[in-house]
Amino acid sequence: MDLEKQPQQPLAPAAPPPAEAPAAGGLRASDADRDRIADILREAMAEGRLTADEHAERVDLVYRAKTVGELQPLVRDLPAASGSAARPGAQQPYAYGPPGPEGPAENLVAVFSGASRKGRWRVGGRTNAFALFGSVEIDLTEALFGQRLTVINATSIFGSVDVRVPENISLRGNGTGVFGAFDVRTLESADPEAPVVVVNGYSVFGSVEARPKRGKFVADLQRRLRKHLGH
Repeated sequence: MDLEKQPQQPLAPAAPPPAEAPAAGGLRASDADRDRIADILREAMAEGRLTADEHAERVDLVYRAKTVGELQPLVRDLPAASGSAARPGAQQPYAYGPPGPEGPAENLVAVFSGASRKGRWRVGGRTNAFALFGSVEIDLTEALFGQRLTVINATSIFGSVDVRVPENISLRGNGTGVFGAFDVRTLESADPEAPVVVVNGYSVFGSVEARPKRGKFVADLQRRLRKHLGH
């Protein structure tokens, strides 16, 4: 007796092997990752750890990098690389504005006059303030910080330089008063990623003063940035 022929059932295709998760260094780098590494390099140059040429070379590589693995070697020899700012992809409470092009510092000069910078503006990495029989006012309480470290070099001769900052950032200073006053009220923010403002300089028969403005806080830089950019 012949066996009845049964139609052959098609074989089910073999399930593809599960895709392996890329290693941490192989993850695609985001704009935020690149900006964090650029901030570390900028601070290292301000501290004298990198020359201007080394900084320019590394920053160029930062913005050419495609993966997190390409970013990590650029800060491996810097102290900040062991902190949270050097871990690309890490959550950070502060979002800094887009960095401006590298160039000369911003200069505020008052000679028998007054000069001021206040309101909503993007702070560069370095500002020079000079007052001769005049006054310079720098108000950072509503500013957008383009980087974590901001340096203000202040000189006052028979004049005044007045700096105001939000209450929840770090404020440091180093200077001298010759028949005048150099007064920087040091602040240390509880947040290690908060902006840092350093005021250096001297006064001769004048005053340089930096202090927090009561009731002013940098509460949400990311919200401020989105609003500033119109998003």
